[in-house]
Amino acid sequence: MNSIPNTRDDRPGANAPEFSVSELSGAIKRALEEGFGYVRLKGEISGYRGPHASGHCYFALKDDKAKIEAVVWKGTFGRLRFKPEEGMEVIAQGKITTFPGSSKYQIVIEALEPAGAGALMALLEERKRKFAAEGLFDDERKKPRPFLPKVVGIITSPTGAVIRDMLHGFNERYPTRVLLWPVRVQGEGSAAEVAAAIRGFNALEAGGKIPRPDILIVARGGGSLEDLWGFNEEIVVRAAAESAIPLISAVGHETDWTLIDLVADARAPTPTKAAEWAVPKYSELIESVEKLMLRKRTAVRRALESARTHLKASARGLPKLQDLVALPRQRFDAADRRLSRALLANTRVHATRLARVSGRLTPAPILQKHSRSAERLQVLERRAGRALLNRIAVSRRVLDGKADLLKSLGYQSVLSRGFALVRGETGQTIRHAASVVAGDVMNIEFSDGRIAATANGPDSSGGKSDVPKPEQRADKTPRQKSRGRGGQGSLF
Repeated sequence: MNSIPNTRDDRPGANAPEFSVSELSGAIKRALEEGFGYVRLKGEISGYRGPHASGHCYFALKDDKAKIEAVVWKGTFGRLRFKPEEGMEVIAQGKITTFPGSSKYQIVIEALEPAGAGALMALLEERKRKFAAEGLFDDERKKPRPFLPKVVGIITSPTGAVIRDMLHGFNERYPTRVLLWPVRVQGEGSAAEVAAAIRGFNALEAGGKIPRPDILIVARGGGSLEDLWGFNEEIVVRAAAESAIPLISAVGHETDWTLIDLVADARAPTPTKAAEWAVPKYSELIESVEKLMLRKRTAVRRALESARTHLKASARGLPKLQDLVALPRQRFDAADRRLSRALLANTRVHATRLARVSGRLTPAPILQKHSRSAERLQVLERRAGRALLNRIAVSRRVLDGKADLLKSLGYQSVLSRGFALVRGETGQTIRHAASVVAGDVMNIEFSDGRIAATANGPDSSGGKSDVPKPEQRADKTPRQKSRGRGGQGSLF
């Protein structure tokens, strides 16, 4: 009888069902996800290098004994209130899963927050050191505030007591236009809105439809470190540092501080105080102007008094006029006396010299010289007489020619042809009948003399001549005849 061979495999796991690699990876994935679900995991971020090109973030969470890979998808990363940073201790909330491609498990983070206030302060100090190293907090970067801004831009929440308190503060100050850019000052997305508001105000063009502010105020009321965390974000700090418009930070109360306070051009302890810093009080301006005017008047008065005192002192030091001219007058008198004596002496010297010379002269040469001079003088006299007669004849001919020309061109030749020259009472020539008014006194010049006449009015005779008859002309009184002949005389 033949024996039956034993085909049973006694090796461990020899009877286990067979899986493919993908099936086993999927089973492990389901087991982890169903076994753990959502968890809250505390650890330190390690290996964070910022978002990947795809927008996802990959890093690890570790403690002193273990490490778990972590991933934040692109859509979740944009909604995170606190962004991951290297070395930051956080509490991550997410789902445990596996990545079959590399056979490792990981946590898909959906929420992230610092592990307590200590972690936030450590992160704040780290950012503070980073920005300080870049020089963002240097005093050389601070811009001066304008003295009288025409437009003030405020970045804060449109609701709440902050904006009401600030607007109330502006009512008592110098007239200024206020522009409000409403933003969220707490919670998710608040940092991006504040940064966009700062850049938006700076992007406005001067003289545009919406005026460009002369100064900006970023304001928020007090709160906890977590409430104010949006003003510690890098996007807000860099927007404030890039602002070309002077910026006042008024975030929180006087004891609160954020990174925007360090990078701003000025940090106000409260939002109300920021409004007071931005625009001076009207009454204080008036008081300041009055004080300056008083100081100016006092300074001018003192300057005048000092100049007057200096002038008096200088005048006392000047010599008198009599003392100034006394010495020159004395020198003049001395020179006058010397001149008189010198003239007498000079006359005596020349008289003596003439006496000596006259003794040596003989009368014969002198008489001969005198005779020749007389003959020459007679010749010159005759030549001069002929030249004078020739000159007179030439001048007479020229004068006669000009007289003839004047006679032909003068108005007397026109008068000789029967015309008359009419002048007004003051001697002006009357050229038009329209310029004569009834009662005007006129002087009429004829070729043989002048007469005075008075205008009766416009001609109503229908063109008939107003020349008087011969018997009327004969009735003139001797006085009128004399006026007609003598009158005012010729123009020449």
